[in-house]
Amino acid sequence: MPEGATIDVTVTEESEGSAYTVAVTGLEADRDFGAHLHTDPCGADPADSGPHYQDEADPEADADTPSANPEYANPENEVWLDFTTDSEGNAAQQAKVDWLPREGEANSIVLHEEHTAEEEGEAGQAGDRLACVNVPL
Repeated sequence: MPEGATIDVTVTEESEGSAYTVAVTGLEADRDFGAHLHTDPCGADPADSGPHYQDEADPEADADTPSANPEYANPENEVWLDFTTDSEGNAAQQAKVDWLPREGEANSIVLHEEHTAEEEGEAGQAGDRLACVNVPL
C-alpha cells in the first residue's frame, strides 16, 4: 500500500440484511482491486485474516483454503466490494446482502490485487492480499 493511502470501512445492519461500504484514497490510479469480508482478524501475515466469510459455507472447502466453487463463492453468499480507482487513486463501493454474519465468524475486510473471478474453479479468487481492516461485527 502506498504511504498515506487510507481505507475506511462501514458496516450497517439493515432490516433485510447488512450493507458494507469501503472507501479508499491514495491508491494506484485507474486500477482494479477486489475487497471481501474475511473470517478472521487481520494479523502480521496476510493469511491471518482467513478465507472469505460465506453465509452458507462450502462443505467441500477446508478452513485454510477459500472455496472456488461458484455455488458458494459468489456475491450473494459472500461480501464482494470490487472497485476501480479514479485518476487520483480514490474509490468507494457498497455491497448489500440479505443476511447478517454469524456472531464472531466475520472479522475483517481484505483488499486484494484484482477484481474477483466468477468462473468455475477460480470463483472468489482476487489475487494477493494488499491490506486488511478489522471490522466490528
